[in-house]
Amino acid sequence: MFVLAFSEEECVKISVTSCDACIKSGPGCVWCQDVNFTKPGELDTVRCDTRSALLKRGCPETKLINPPSSMQFIKNKPLSDGQAKKDLVQVQPQEITLDLRPGKPYSFDLKFKRAQGYPVDLYYLMDLSYSMNDDLKNVKTLGIELLNRLKQITGSARIGFGSFVDKTLLPFTDTNEEKLKKPCPPEESECEPAFGYKHVLSLTDNGEQFKNMVSQQRISGNLDAPEGSLDAIMQVVTCENEIGWGNSTRLLVLATDDGFHMAGDGKLAGILEPNQESCQLDKKNMYSKSNLWDYPSVGQIARKLEEKNIQPIFAVTQKVADVYRELSKLIPKSDVGVLSGDSSNVVNLIVDAYNKLSSNIIVTHDTLPEHVSVTYTTCQGQSSSDRGICNNVNIGQEVKFTVTVKASKCIDLKTFTIGPLGFNEKLTVKVRTRCQCECDNIRNNASEHCNRQGSVVCGTCSCNPQFLGQRCECSVGHKDEAALKAQCRKDNGTECEGRGDCECGVCKCHLTEGGSSYYGPHCECDDEHCEKYQNKLCGGNGECKCGRCKCKDGFEGTACQCQKSTEGCIARTGAVCHGRGKCECNQCVCEGGYKGLKCETCHTCTLPCQQSGSCIECLGFKSGPFQKNCPLSCGHLVPNIVDKLLKSDCRVKDQEGCWMSFTMKERDGFNNYTVNILKDRECPEGPNVGAIVGGSLAAVALIGLLLLLLIKGIIYAKDLKEWRKFEGAATPSMGKK
Repeated sequence: MFVLAFSEEECVKISVTSCDACIKSGPGCVWCQDVNFTKPGELDTVRCDTRSALLKRGCPETKLINPPSSMQFIKNKPLSDGQAKKDLVQVQPQEITLDLRPGKPYSFDLKFKRAQGYPVDLYYLMDLSYSMNDDLKNVKTLGIELLNRLKQITGSARIGFGSFVDKTLLPFTDTNEEKLKKPCPPEESECEPAFGYKHVLSLTDNGEQFKNMVSQQRISGNLDAPEGSLDAIMQVVTCENEIGWGNSTRLLVLATDDGFHMAGDGKLAGILEPNQESCQLDKKNMYSKSNLWDYPSVGQIARKLEEKNIQPIFAVTQKVADVYRELSKLIPKSDVGVLSGDSSNVVNLIVDAYNKLSSNIIVTHDTLPEHVSVTYTTCQGQSSSDRGICNNVNIGQEVKFTVTVKASKCIDLKTFTIGPLGFNEKLTVKVRTRCQCECDNIRNNASEHCNRQGSVVCGTCSCNPQFLGQRCECSVGHKDEAALKAQCRKDNGTECEGRGDCECGVCKCHLTEGGSSYYGPHCECDDEHCEKYQNKLCGGNGECKCGRCKCKDGFEGTACQCQKSTEGCIARTGAVCHGRGKCECNQCVCEGGYKGLKCETCHTCTLPCQQSGSCIECLGFKSGPFQKNCPLSCGHLVPNIVDKLLKSDCRVKDQEGCWMSFTMKERDGFNNYTVNILKDRECPEGPNVGAIVGGSLAAVALIGLLLLLLIKGIIYAKDLKEWRKFEGAATPSMGKK
């Protein structure tokens, strides 16, 4: 989102007519509530401006409305004096309420003092894959020593223990039944079955208990090199009650000799459900969702560690130190220490890391409300966008951070917290905005200033129903306020074009910058804003009338910048712009698609051959539909009858079906042509009646003859058949005689 930034000496307002709208416009906007501040006809917008501008215009200092930002302490206990107490206070103040002016930043000091005797909770999270076998033996004996060293520093310390390996699925762990029970090499007699994460010991100040519980732990194993470290960290962070985290400095020590799996790696084992960032320990304190949820991402781990004020210490071997240093860059308040081959230096490593982390103070905030921003100035005086950082802070040393809070828009009461990472103490900030004016209102519905038809609110009239106007001078009557205001809008635009006040449906126009008045039914006109030429209104050769130049005789142009002349517009034919345009400022302004210096060409125009057919017929051959009024209908054509045409532009049929050929040549103006008409038309020859009649008779005679021959043939064939039949019958009779 893009937010405009204004200085406290700027006031950008648009159509501001109330005190509330004014102070919302910007941090530099001030409202004048003096009832006599505006002149007759002046808009209430002039009441909203910078403080200096309003004072210059005569507004009394006591009548300026400029709500300041302020802070109220709700809880402000003094910082602890360095002695051990049950309720140590390291942050001051503890709770405040800010009333902010939108857009105006407010700064306050946040103090922090490292208290002596502040308790420490340390949870030791160990990798129990087989390569950490030697390290486990040493860790079993370090509990008492580690507790004693921490108590020397803080006076109060607790320690807990947990272990992890990896998900018990391929390709992370061998899923053979025997291997799941004993993932260690055959020669290893004591081996823990494969597991993801196991919580062993809640935080305690009993060193012997730590020693006994850790002594019962056995090494385990898996297949691939990366481990399920992030799975284990997420459970340690989210299982607050099970781990027993208290109001203390919270340290999480991760001891491992390998890298870590992260979000997305679970897909290799067919795990698609993302990590849900919640505690999932079963009755045996085992991570129950190890094979169902994917590994968490680094971002999820960093966010949860910061949310729970837990500071991780990565105690790793040399071969993976660089990997965890890169991880540490992504997690504020974290440190990396390099373990010796058997982890014998782990106590010194943890103590050094604790001293380093606790002396580096990083102040930040949780999720901010919308439209609220926070910045910090560190104890070294350097600005930071979202964090305050102060290094090498000793116990008992007080440091101060300047916190700046700004609300860019009006908001309701919102809450967020600010505090040092790794510490539970937080400053609770309640923030709200001052978006309503507190004016010396005269609540009197019969105020004389408002014509006894309204009351004065922040210097302006709030009219009774059925009345409106700057001083409630207009009686609405049967029309509603919207209908009256609509009469003051031209084409549903701005009321009185923004140049006047709508009073009872009539625009009362304001004065212009030059002292004259706007005019017109909607104040749309003025005589000061016409086009200029050579920095002169209307070029000094005309008068400005309603935003347009009215030129003196002999001048023309939008700014009267040209002397009237057609010298540059005369074509070879003597016509101005060939009759196809206007001559303005001695140059042709062409129309109808014509172009050129003198409007001589039209690349998109075509000859009107078909449209001119009837005129060609009457002009060239005294026939056709225009025969009776040919001069009137075809006056735009000048005909020439010719015996021969070198080329024919047009070929059109007349009413008798004859082809007329002619050429067309443009003359000045639009649709004016000289036409050359070929005197002879191409008409089709008529039919040969004699040939048609003779042919028809011959055809009839031939058909008749053929029919006679056919009938004759049929009769002959029949007679021949009868004769042969008779002849056959007569021959036997003659033989008997």
